[in-house]
Amino acid sequence: MSPVGLHRVREPVGALPQAAWRLDTDPRIADDEIRIRVERLNLDAASFRQLREAHGGDGAAVRAEVAGIIARRGKMHNPVTGSGGMLIGTVDAVGSRSTAGVRVGQRVASLVSLTLTPLVVTDGLAGWDGTGEQVPCTGHAILFGRTVVAPLPADLPDRLALAVFDVCGAPALTDRVVRRQVPADPRAGLSVAVLGAAGKSGCLAVAAARRAGAARTVGVVPTRAEHDRLAATGLASAVVVADARDPVAVSAAVREVLGGGADVTVVCVDVPGCEHGAVLSTADGGTVVFFSMATSFAAAALGAEGLAADVTMLVGNGFVPGHAEFAVGLLRAEPGVRALFEARLTAD
Repeated sequence: MSPVGLHRVREPVGALPQAAWRLDTDPRIADDEIRIRVERLNLDAASFRQLREAHGGDGAAVRAEVAGIIARRGKMHNPVTGSGGMLIGTVDAVGSRSTAGVRVGQRVASLVSLTLTPLVVTDGLAGWDGTGEQVPCTGHAILFGRTVVAPLPADLPDRLALAVFDVCGAPALTDRVVRRQVPADPRAGLSVAVLGAAGKSGCLAVAAARRAGAARTVGVVPTRAEHDRLAATGLASAVVVADARDPVAVSAAVREVLGGGADVTVVCVDVPGCEHGAVLSTADGGTVVFFSMATSFAAAALGAEGLAADVTMLVGNGFVPGHAEFAVGLLRAEPGVRALFEARLTAD
C-alpha cells in the first residue's frame, strides 16, 4: 500500500489524496494505516467563513452543506476554498507496520488537512449547530503511513488543543524565517508585520516573531474591538486598524508605524484579496509569508511583479518539524495568546 494514500483515491485515479475529488473511506486499514474514532473536526477559518457567508449565517444550511461535502467526497474538502481543517479523536486501530508511534485507545489530533483524510460521519453532524468552526461528530477517519499525528496534551481542554493544532504551522514557520533574518548587529533590529494578528494563527505568529528576535512587531487588525483585544495582551509592539484587502491603506498603516516596510510580513487573514497589501507592506529584500487558505498565489506573484516588488514570497504549508510542540509551548508560556484563543472559543 502507498504510504501517501494513493490506494485510497477513488477518482481521478493517479491523483494524490489532496488533489483527488473522492477518497475511499473503507474502515479496513492497510498495515501502515491508523483508524481514528472521530470526536471533533475543526474547519479552517477560510472555509468556515466562505460557508457561513454563502448561506447568510444559516447554521442549519452550513451543517447540511458540510455533511454533504463529506458524504460526496469521502473527506472534508471545501470545493470553493480548496481547504478543510483537521480533527481529534481516539485511535481505534493501528496497522502492524505503522510508524506513527500511537496506540489503540490514545486520544490524538491529526496534523494534516481534512482535504486528504478519508472521513466518514455517521451522526449527520447532529450535535453541531453550524455556527462555529469546531464540529462535534461521530464517525471514523483513516490516517496514512506518512500522516503526522500528535497525542492530545493532558493539560489542555480538547477545544483549545484542537484550535492550536489547527494553526500550529504558522508560528513555527514564522520562527524559522525570523531567526534566519535577524541581523548580526542587534542595533539594526528586525521588523515583522502580521496581518490578522488577533486571530489564532496571527497571535501565535506575533508571539513567535518576538521570541525569535524581532525588534518590532506590528499587528494589523480590521476592527477597533480586535485592536483593543490584541493591545491588551502586549504581544505586539504596535497594533493598527486597517482593512488588509485595501493595499494602500494597510501598507500606509504599517509603514507609518515602522518608518518603512516590514522586513517580514506574515499573512494570517481568512478573507481573499490581501495579497497586494502584504506585498506593499514589505520592504525591498524582505519576505512575505502567506499562511492563509484564502490566498490567491497567482494574485500574489503577478501583483508583486506588477509592483516591481523585490520580495521573497513563501507558502506556509502547515508542516515544520516540531510545530505542534512549539505552538503548544507558546500557548502555555504566553498568557496573551491563551487569552485570545479562549475568547475566540467562547465567542464560537
